Amino acid sequence: MRACTSPTRGVNDEVPGEEGPDDEVPTTNGSAMRGRTPRYYTTVGAVGLVVLAALVYGAFHAADLPLIGGGTTYAARFGEAGGLRADDEVRVAGVKVGHVRAVELAGSHVRVEFRITDDRVRLGRDTGAAIRIRTLLGRKYLSLVPAGPGRLDPAREIPQSRTVSPYDVVEAFSDLATTTGRIDTAQLATALDTLSATFAGTPAEVRGSLDGLSRLSRTIASRDEELHRLLAHANQVSRVLADRDTELVALVRDGDLVLREVRARRALIHQLLVTAQELSAQISGLVADNQARLEPALKRLASVVGMLRANQDSLDRSIRLLAPFLRVFTNTLGTGPWFDTYIPNLVPLPAAPRVPGGGR
Repeated sequence: MRACTSPTRGVNDEVPGEEGPDDEVPTTNGSAMRGRTPRYYTTVGAVGLVVLAALVYGAFHAADLPLIGGGTTYAARFGEAGGLRADDEVRVAGVKVGHVRAVELAGSHVRVEFRITDDRVRLGRDTGAAIRIRTLLGRKYLSLVPAGPGRLDPAREIPQSRTVSPYDVVEAFSDLATTTGRIDTAQLATALDTLSATFAGTPAEVRGSLDGLSRLSRTIASRDEELHRLLAHANQVSRVLADRDTELVALVRDGDLVLREVRARRALIHQLLVTAQELSAQISGLVADNQARLEPALKRLASVVGMLRANQDSLDRSIRLLAPFLRVFTNTLGTGPWFDTYIPNLVPLPAAPRVPGGGR
C-alpha cells in the first residue's frame, strides 16, 4: 500500500505507480467512477435492444410462451376447410373453450390447428371434430365431440375419419345460379321438341310424358330472363348479407342483452304491478269509507265552480282594472319603508328662522 507524502497534492495530480485519469475519474462528492470505453456503451445498447425486442415479442405472443402461455394446442385433418378461418371459435357442447390458430393446406387434406384455453375440458383419445355453421350468413366454428378414455395426445392429429366438413348453402346457391345461367334454354327447348316429334308414334302414355316435358321446356325458356334476374338478385342479397355479417351478429347480441335485462327485471316489474293493484284497492276503500263526507264536499265544490264560471267575465274585468292600481301601489311602496307620493297644489311649509347664538 503506497502512502501519500504530499498532503497538498491536487486531485488531478498523478503519482507514479497509481492509476491514471483514464481508469478512475473523481467526482465532486469525492467518490470515484471508473471510465467507460465506447465498446462498453455499444455492448450495453445492443443488449438493451435485444431485451426490448424480446419483451415486445413476448407481449404479442404471450399465449405461445411455455411458462405463462395458457392452453393446449391440438390439430385435426379435414377433407375441406368449409369456410373455417383463423380466430374462429372452438366449442364443446355449444360452449366456447378456445379458438382456431391456423387453417392450412397439408397435401390432399386441410390441417386445422386450434388451442384449448379452458382447463376443465377433458378430451378423450377418440375425440371427433366437425366444422359447424355459426350464423345464417356463413360464419363457422369448430365443434369438438369428446369421446373415448384417456387424454387426447396434442402431438397426434385427429384423423380425417373422425372429422366432418360442413355443407355450405351459400356456395350451393351460387353454383346453382352459375350452372343455370350457362344453360342454353332455347337449345334445350329445341332438343325436347325434337325428342317429342321423334316419339310421336309411341303409345299415348309416352307421348303425354314427352309433351309435358316439351311444355315445361317452353315455360322455362319463356321465363329465362325472369329466372336469371331472380338468381342474380338472390346472389346480390347473399353478398350483402355476408358483408353485413358483423352488424347482424351485433344486432342479435344486443337484442339478446335487452331480453336478458327485461328478464332480470321481471321480478321488479311484477312487484310494481302488484303494488299498483294494492294502491288502487286502498284508494277504492278510502273512497268507499268516506263517500258520505266526500259527496257533499264535491257537490259544494261543483256549485262554487259553477258560480265562478258564471262570473268569469266579471272576474276578468276585475283583474284588468286591478292591474293599474297594483302598478301605482308598487311604485309608492317600492322605494323603502315609507310612502313615496305627493299631493298636487299643496303650498310648501315656510322655513323656520334661525335664532342668533345657535338656537332655533
